[in-house]
Amino acid sequence: MDVSISAVTATDIEPVIALARQVWQQTYPGIISQAQIDFMLEQRYNPPRLLQELTLAQLWWDQIRVDGKLAGFASCLLTEAGEMKLDKLYVDPQRQRMGLGSRLLEHVSGRALAAGCATLILAVNKRNEGAIATYRRNGFAVREAVCVDIGGGFVMDDFIMAKSLLAPSPGGNKK
Repeated sequence: MDVSISAVTATDIEPVIALARQVWQQTYPGIISQAQIDFMLEQRYNPPRLLQELTLAQLWWDQIRVDGKLAGFASCLLTEAGEMKLDKLYVDPQRQRMGLGSRLLEHVSGRALAAGCATLILAVNKRNEGAIATYRRNGFAVREAVCVDIGGGFVMDDFIMAKSLLAPSPGGNKK
């Protein structure tokens, strides 16, 4: 299995959008309404928006490919608080549980450290138990609960999770 991570380019946008739709349709029914799924996909995964995001200096889109085929993607950005925010991370449902999401998390963590960030944060729906468990396995902990109005009569009812990227000191907290 040949796995590679590279930057998303303009020619990758349509496949990324198609994969986002596939993952969302499998993941979010029962967590949020179909109307909210449609609203959020249109809001976050439209070609003009993605093309514009690819030009931003402090926002990155990366893709993971297995044997040359798109298997997942991640998007991250620097926050005003000096943290790196993992804004999106999705893996093809047929490729989940293969460590690809963890590889993308490691890649984003490396980018965050290179940018001088000590913390990686993300928002995850409070009812997305599978994603929450994955993030916990990868060292994240819930920092706070938020409910954000995103328009259209919809809210994002999320946990903000955070992970320190700084290595623990030798000996840890032993006394």
